[in-house]
Amino acid sequence: MASAQLRDTRRRIKSVEATKKITRAMELIAASRIPRAQARVHGSKPYTEKLIEVIENVGAADSGGSHKLLERRDPSRVGLLIVSSDRGLAGAYSSTIIRLAETRAADLEKEGKDVLIYAIGKKALSYFRYRGYHIEQAYLGVTDTPGYGNARALGNRVMEDYAVERIDALEAFYTKFESAMTQVPTHQELLPITPPDLEDDEKAVRVSYGFEPSPEEILNRLLPTYVEAIIFNMLLEASASEHNARRRAMKAATDNAEELIKSLTVQANRARQAEITTAIAEIVGGAEALVES
Repeated sequence: MASAQLRDTRRRIKSVEATKKITRAMELIAASRIPRAQARVHGSKPYTEKLIEVIENVGAADSGGSHKLLERRDPSRVGLLIVSSDRGLAGAYSSTIIRLAETRAADLEKEGKDVLIYAIGKKALSYFRYRGYHIEQAYLGVTDTPGYGNARALGNRVMEDYAVERIDALEAFYTKFESAMTQVPTHQELLPITPPDLEDDEKAVRVSYGFEPSPEEILNRLLPTYVEAIIFNMLLEASASEHNARRRAMKAATDNAEELIKSLTVQANRARQAEITTAIAEIVGGAEALVES
């Protein structure tokens, strides 16, 4: 009995050690990708901030102008852009943002509005398709290392759907990267574009520009670029958050494997000790029987 228990415990130790090697390797891979992902996030912010500043100045010069991406209408169809992950083993990264989006979708449906899903990542696609939501478009293989081309393709699609009134509003759900230890699930209205509300002191220091061609034409060119830049920044933040979440999850799995190995090693030692004790008892018993005979 002790021998069978010992063999079973040793097999479990080998299995856990193999799993530990995998989780440790995945932890190191995720950790190696984090610095580059963080650098891309920080590198994209100055461009987006400057673009917003230019749009503010052009918009002020074109006060009263009308643009299709600024047009607000009573929404009957709302698009939800959900940035999840293509792969698992990242803790609650995908499930958290999916729950946030699902809560919003349920609220919209209670208001009698149609919900169209733009899913980024297999996790969001599988979840919402299984629950019967209308998947308008899915983008896979994007979340690991997103490029600006991915943001442009996605931006062109949602802007076209908004322009032809297939959707009346677009809301985005993604995980905002704040630090290596803090990633925040975020809900943001993407379309229609909301012009920034400037404070009085900001208006006072506004730079005066001369525009060629007209401010309206410049704004028509800048607004699509602005939407693409916002989506690209969202993808970068989500990617950095995913790598951080996966590193933490794999580190926790590795630590748990180490603790389990220690516990199983104690069990194996006890089983081995019981096996030796049994063998000694059998030898002593046999010797006593020979003496008595």
